[in-house]
Amino acid sequence: MDSWFACAPAVVAPSFARVEPKVVTASPSEMADGSPDADLRFRDAYRLRKTDEYSSVFAFRRAIKGRYLIVHYRPNTLDTARLGVVVAKKLAKRAVQRNLVKRIVREGFRLTRDRLPRLDLIVRLNRPLTGATRASLHDDLADLLKRLPG
Repeated sequence: MDSWFACAPAVVAPSFARVEPKVVTASPSEMADGSPDADLRFRDAYRLRKTDEYSSVFAFRRAIKGRYLIVHYRPNTLDTARLGVVVAKKLAKRAVQRNLVKRIVREGFRLTRDRLPRLDLIVRLNRPLTGATRASLHDDLADLLKRLPG
């Protein structure tokens, strides 16, 4: 006899347990306003990716400053706003902090993208996060997005 078989615990699945099939419903982003046409996802088409895209926004030299964040913007010819996020290690030393700021900014953009003017946006951390809370970052971003020219 094999020694491993003698030591293995006996696990018996009950034969009466029945697994129900999952019911497929609309995703939460499709149900947000009741219509499946509301696209609240953060698709690649809504992101700034290339260095040239970032450079052109910074070269346009228009910005709105908030308490913790600054939004650089430039008009685009697309049907929607696009977002880039920059969080310097100098201002947020830990990767956890930098990732949190990026998540908060992307979430705020995702929820308000359909109401934003057609701009390329770069949201940048403007000062260290000492004393900042998630709510204060959310509020700062919401205020800046409301102040965009449109």
